[in-house]
Amino acid sequence: MKIAFRVFAFLLLMISLSCEDVVQIDLQESTPRLVVEASIIWKKGTNGNYQIIKLTTTKPYFETDYSPATGAIVEIKTPSGETFNFIEEYAGIYTNTNFVPNLNAEYQLTILFNEEIYTASESMIPVVNLEEVEQTFNGGFSGDEIELRAYFSDPAEIPNYYLFKFLLQEDITLQIYEDEFTNGNRTFAYFSDENLEVGDMVSFEIQGISERFYEYLYILSSQAGESNGGPFQTQPTIVRGNIINESNPDNFAFGYFRLSETNNLDYRIQ
Repeated sequence: MKIAFRVFAFLLLMISLSCEDVVQIDLQESTPRLVVEASIIWKKGTNGNYQIIKLTTTKPYFETDYSPATGAIVEIKTPSGETFNFIEEYAGIYTNTNFVPNLNAEYQLTILFNEEIYTASESMIPVVNLEEVEQTFNGGFSGDEIELRAYFSDPAEIPNYYLFKFLLQEDITLQIYEDEFTNGNRTFAYFSDENLEVGDMVSFEIQGISERFYEYLYILSSQAGESNGGPFQTQPTIVRGNIINESNPDNFAFGYFRLSETNNLDYRIQ
């Protein structure tokens, strides 16, 4: 009886294996689009002369290789006609070493790639200083994690929008913030992580951003699941920045051109 059972089990296994089919997923591939990473960052206390713009192209879903957009002509101009040419230093990496940042000044990005012209305009947004970091031990969901508050004084004259970066070793946490309810007040951005330990060095960064870039980041964060997948989560859709294809609007690019002043503050956990 045991032998018959073993034979039956073996035959059943062979039948199940012979019925396996390899499923081929045929995904429709679209024409690669240009992806622009053009964040011009001016750190307080520096001249801001060295700037980088990264150009890539989209690729099929299952491909993981980096796809640089090579051979482009990239420049940034001011209304007065001052031109900053970005040279391709590495594949898809374009740099300029004599950029001149001016707060609230308007800049226009122009990219010539694959015989099509892309443009975008944005102003350089100023930012306040980070003043101090306050540490407590009642953060996180459990209420017993180290919490850090980075204080700053928000200007009252105009609406302000911020991008915060918290750097812990190789990990980066991003937050966006608008001053609708804290306009003109001294307020803070907070950061908490269960892995924080005494002696760790945390870097805080605050960037001034435009309202339009704030809205762009807000949509991106919603698409990435910041709403925790709830029933009212924003449905995935194409998120377009401020890059315009002047030659062929249907072949639009992804990405954003923006200019931000930034301030940094380091803090060691006590």
